[in-house]
Amino acid sequence: MQIVFAGSGTFGLPTLRALVEGGQDVGLLVTQPDRPAGRGRVVQTGPLARFSKDRNIPFLQPEDINAPAVVRRIREARPDLLLVIAFGQKIGPELLKMPRYGAVNLHASLLPKYRGAAPINWALLNGDPETGLSVIRMTDRIDAGDILGQRATAIEADETAGDLMDRLSKLGARLVTEVVREIPLDEAEPRRQNETQVCLAPRLKKSDGRIDWNRPALAVHNHIRGVTPWPGAFTGLPAKAAGEPLRLVITRTTVSDSVATGEPGTIVRAGADGLDVSTPKGVVRILELTPAGKRPMIVAAFVNGYRIEPGARFASVDQKVGADS
Repeated sequence: MQIVFAGSGTFGLPTLRALVEGGQDVGLLVTQPDRPAGRGRVVQTGPLARFSKDRNIPFLQPEDINAPAVVRRIREARPDLLLVIAFGQKIGPELLKMPRYGAVNLHASLLPKYRGAAPINWALLNGDPETGLSVIRMTDRIDAGDILGQRATAIEADETAGDLMDRLSKLGARLVTEVVREIPLDEAEPRRQNETQVCLAPRLKKSDGRIDWNRPALAVHNHIRGVTPWPGAFTGLPAKAAGEPLRLVITRTTVSDSVATGEPGTIVRAGADGLDVSTPKGVVRILELTPAGKRPMIVAAFVNGYRIEPGARFASVDQKVGADS
């Protein structure tokens, strides 16, 4: 079966590798153009394009996959199946109808729950105990097609969105390869989504990373997990002298059994194993953080370097990391 694969980032890489190494014929990759990345804003080739170069798989990097020249090139590849994973562009009707077996998508939730751009983030933000993956037929409605296969997995208590994405990408490779084998044998049994159970997972903004210490400890912990690594959970400590608060990005936390005292956001204990921060219900223990302009630090180094003591209170700060998008 001839497959055209459309994807970007790292989420689809384990699936692409599994298909190629499993003997499937991936005749063409379509991925996003190279973009500036990192602090130096250096243009970098994406992981899927690098993999394709290494395996001599032809690839395209169009600004618009639906442009006539791109559609013609995909048609020349004579796809039996269009497989889309985290591509980031809407696939038009001409491409959806082109392949013999249509177009399918791997989505990182148990549909119809969490349709949208950020299903992994919202599962963590909402404190869900489990999530999963769905392989669906693509239609002109986003994430609304019939389900061809699903796989559920428990969410670990301290797992971040980045951790969960990595784990789901590997589980997704196994699920997709199973469904791809079933499709030409007519063994995949489509199942309609229950529209009464739909909930949405809209794209996050940078401002969604701001920590609200007035929420219960578990909600704060889930929020930090859900926005790590992007857009990043941020807060601030008041400057010791006149000036702006020290902006901090919190990257690892857990819920502590310490007793909450003082106003929400108050540091009630500063130890080598963590900073305990009070909330209206329970205590959040910070395990790792990044001061503005610095590298990630374990808490012991931060406490010693910045002379943090109990009684200091976290303050709200603006994102100050560019446009809110």
